[in-house]
Amino acid sequence: MSLLLYPVVELYRYALQPVAPFTWFGLSLSTLDVVAAVRLCVALRQIREKLWRDHIQKTKTVRSEKDAVALPEVEQRSFVRDAAAVLLVVYGGEAVTCPALAIPPSFMLSGVVPAFYTAVQAAVEKLPYVPTPAFQNEVPLAAIDGMTRAYLLCNLIPPMVTAHTSPAINSNPWTLLLTSLFTANAGFFVTNLFSFFQPYALTLTTPTEFLPYGWTTTDLWCAPLITGLYAFLTHAQPFWADAHNVALGWLGRADGVEKIAAVDPETARAVCAIVLAGLFTTRAVKNFGAAAAKAKTKVQ
Repeated sequence: MSLLLYPVVELYRYALQPVAPFTWFGLSLSTLDVVAAVRLCVALRQIREKLWRDHIQKTKTVRSEKDAVALPEVEQRSFVRDAAAVLLVVYGGEAVTCPALAIPPSFMLSGVVPAFYTAVQAAVEKLPYVPTPAFQNEVPLAAIDGMTRAYLLCNLIPPMVTAHTSPAINSNPWTLLLTSLFTANAGFFVTNLFSFFQPYALTLTTPTEFLPYGWTTTDLWCAPLITGLYAFLTHAQPFWADAHNVALGWLGRADGVEKIAAVDPETARAVCAIVLAGLFTTRAVKNFGAAAAKAKTKVQ
């Protein structure tokens, strides 16, 4: 195993161990589950606060002009609305893909994780302050985002397809990629569609993904990319095993050599986590780096 991958593999083994106080009650929530939930709830609060500041600034600008345009009034925040938004982000994708695959979504089988995310959301809302996203905090968090997202795209989503009872589904690479795309992104699509994070009443609006160049959003296309990479390395389906051998042939492997063995799942997941960390770091540098700050200063 590569020296670069070994620490990531060991970190996953440690982070996926059930931890107290959840184990006291027979719950198998791990450190990774806790980190992922806190990170998501904090990020969503940061989004809400940014949209609130932008809306207030826009209101002040409009009121200072002669031709005033009616803007939606700010609505008092509701815990139920914010908790529902968190649960939509987490489970919205399952709610879309599971009926198509004829399998029950996880939240219909157990209420532990939904209750856990609701509790974390309540705790995050009680915090007096959360930092504004900036280069100094988003770049280090890219590694954590890479690990949590890789776990979702490598361990949680693929079994929905590969463990399916129907051969037409469990061996279909298109189904695997489509399931990853929708499961990972449909939740944010729905919350953006209904303006859940905006400070005003729920309103139908064009989701970010449908705006110009919305398809270039890293979170959107990285889902099928990483799931496909994991399936490619682990030979999750016959198609990916053949693709792996063909790719090695293109790279100069001699004909007649025995088929390449699959990479073990832990190593493949570590590769995916490193790729995702690189993608998220690049996004953070682009959005919050010196070039972005300079452009913002020029606009102001």
